[in-house]
Amino acid sequence: MAKIRITQIKSTIDRSERQKRTIQALGLRKINHTVEVEATPSIIGMVRKVNHLVAIEQV
Repeated sequence: MAKIRITQIKSTIDRSERQKRTIQALGLRKINHTVEVEATPSIIGMVRKVNHLVAIEQV
């Protein structure tokens, strides 16, 4: 599987609880925190739900 690098670029303050938990489930903790994960369908679905809060790049 391909890997993707996800970086949180916006705060989760004033976001819904669902979006906060999705960011947390992706392994992100604070702004400019980056994680590398496998590009599975479930991860891609989570990224799509919070795409306005994160930046994605292929590795």
